Amino acid sequence: MQETRILSTHPAPLHEPAPRVAAMGRALVFDACQVGVVLRAVLFVEVVLGVCALFGTTGPGDWLARLALLTGAALPATLLWLVTACSLKNALQRLPPPLQYAAGVLLGMLAGLYACAMLLLAGAAGEAPPWLACAASGALLSALLVTALQLRARARTPAATAARLTELQSRIRPHFLFNTLNSAIALVRDEPAKAEALLEDLSDLFRHALVEQGESATLEEEITLARRYLDIEQVRFGERMRVQWQIDPRAHAARLPPLLLQPLVENAVKHGVEPSAHGGKLRITAEQRGSRVVLTITNTRPSEGAGSDERPRGHGIAQANVRERLRLLHDVDCDFSAGMHNGLYQVRISLPC
Repeated sequence: MQETRILSTHPAPLHEPAPRVAAMGRALVFDACQVGVVLRAVLFVEVVLGVCALFGTTGPGDWLARLALLTGAALPATLLWLVTACSLKNALQRLPPPLQYAAGVLLGMLAGLYACAMLLLAGAAGEAPPWLACAASGALLSALLVTALQLRARARTPAATAARLTELQSRIRPHFLFNTLNSAIALVRDEPAKAEALLEDLSDLFRHALVEQGESATLEEEITLARRYLDIEQVRFGERMRVQWQIDPRAHAARLPPLLLQPLVENAVKHGVEPSAHGGKLRITAEQRGSRVVLTITNTRPSEGAGSDERPRGHGIAQANVRERLRLLHDVDCDFSAGMHNGLYQVRISLPC
């Protein structure tokens, strides 16, 4: 071996910027730019308006008319609050929690006054517009919304950490390490250069897995890590494992939770290639479709027959972990599905590019 970095206990210098690591420790509270947050906020306000419209109604038609009137005033105010919170999220994040609540309530009061002004323009505010009631209602709804955003931000870091630990435990399995080392031992005498390359790939894979990650990584980085893993497994399975890559370069910038693609690829190897005496095929594709990126991992399944009952069956832990981490990063703006498709097992992820 010409390099000793495999045996070194000190990791190689990282190219990851420090702010990404720090960002994981404290999630943005006023991150109201995501579609899921907007939808939930609007639905929450609509439910409150629907209950308020019940007071003094004479029938369903009157209730719908009241609700439409209140929605015409409150919906623009709600969207204005969300747009303002989204625009000022970085500035508000630097404030201590009490001041964050105060800023959110103040924005709510202004939004309530704006809604009252809209009612006044529509001629539905009466002779004496209820400015105080509108401001108080806006402040109360805003306080509840800020509380929900606080809980959401507080849940992001522990959930991401727990998901990361679970993923690492399922990813760095002892059998994978033992199999790789045994393959390297078998190559040391006959093909030392190949054994060295194998151990270097293993070292890089573990180093990347154990280093502190940020909240997200690019698809290009995840593909590089998955290729390194498959290069290691290719030495063990040889011609039994056939891998096909179809990657659209335009999809490289899509954001994924770190250490997400490799567990899916490992599952494909474990359940599609390893149990079959004839091996199997893997296909990893990524393409940009409009404003979205579609990532698929497809693998063949062992044929039914003798020994099929001994086939290792998964418990869905890795996929549940992937689904939860995608939800934390992209909320409702991401789709995840897994199952049989045209005789092949396929995992499909669709996310914004």
